[in-house]
Amino acid sequence: MNSKIAQAIRMKYAPVALTWADEKPEGAVEFVEGKWGCLMSLVASAAKGRVAVASRQTCGCKGGYVGAGFGEQYSQFPGGIERFLSTGNPDLCKTEQGRKLAEAMPDVLEGERYIKTPELARKFVESLPIVDIPAKYVVFRPLEMLGEDEDPKSIILLVDPDQLSALVVLANYGRETGDNVTMPMGAGCHQTGIFVYREGESDQPKAIVGLTDISARKITDRSLGKDILSFSVPYKMFMEMEENVEGSFLDRDSWAEVVKIAEL
Repeated sequence: MNSKIAQAIRMKYAPVALTWADEKPEGAVEFVEGKWGCLMSLVASAAKGRVAVASRQTCGCKGGYVGAGFGEQYSQFPGGIERFLSTGNPDLCKTEQGRKLAEAMPDVLEGERYIKTPELARKFVESLPIVDIPAKYVVFRPLEMLGEDEDPKSIILLVDPDQLSALVVLANYGRETGDNVTMPMGAGCHQTGIFVYREGESDQPKAIVGLTDISARKITDRSLGKDILSFSVPYKMFMEMEENVEGSFLDRDSWAEVVKIAEL
C-alpha cells in the first residue's frame, strides 16, 4: 500500500504497519532470545525497509514485553519496577542478584528518576492498559510490504516536527473536536503498542505521539536522528486520515511553504 500521507508530508522513513501473527515472516529481524534490546530499534529497522518481529521470548526487555502486548511482566522485576522507575534500590544492589543486575542495568542503584516516588511509579504501572494479545508475534514491516490479507493493528509514522504538526492537524481535520491526538508518558513501546491498541477499540480513536521516552531516544537518536518522534494511529483512523489528504491544507500554499523552507 502506498500512503498519500507519506507522500504529502515528504516522509524520510517508510510508514510502519504493526500486525499480529502466529507465524514469523521469513527473513525477519529479531532479537536473540535472552538478549537485551529496545523494541523501538525494530520499529526503526522496519521504517528503513526491513521486516522485524518480537515474541514473548525475544521482546528485548520487560518493558518491551508489556509494550508489545504480551501481558504483565513488571511484577517479575527484581526489587520492584516502581523503584527502578523512580528512586532506585540500593538495598537490592547489596545482594549478589542485585549486583549482577546492576552490572547490566546501572540505573537499578539510583533509579531512572522518570517518576518522583515509588508510590507514584506503582500507580503509573497500574494505570497501563496491559493486554495479552492472542498471537505469537508482533510484526513490524514497511506499509508498502503489507499483504492484502493482513489486518494491521496500527500504523507508526516516524516524523520530524514539521511533519508532526501536519499530522496533528490532519488527525483533527474531519473530527468534531480538536483533541484527537494525545501524548501519554510511557516507554517508547507503550506509545507504539498498548496505548494504540486501546485506542483501536474506541469508536473515535486518537493518535498517540511517542518517542518521548528518554531511554528509547538513546537508541533512536543514533539510528533515526535527533529530530524524530513517533505518531501511531489505529489502522481505521489512519485510513480516515488517508481519505482526508486530498482537498486539505496539504494541497495549500502554507504547507508548501513549510516544505520549501525545510528543503533549503
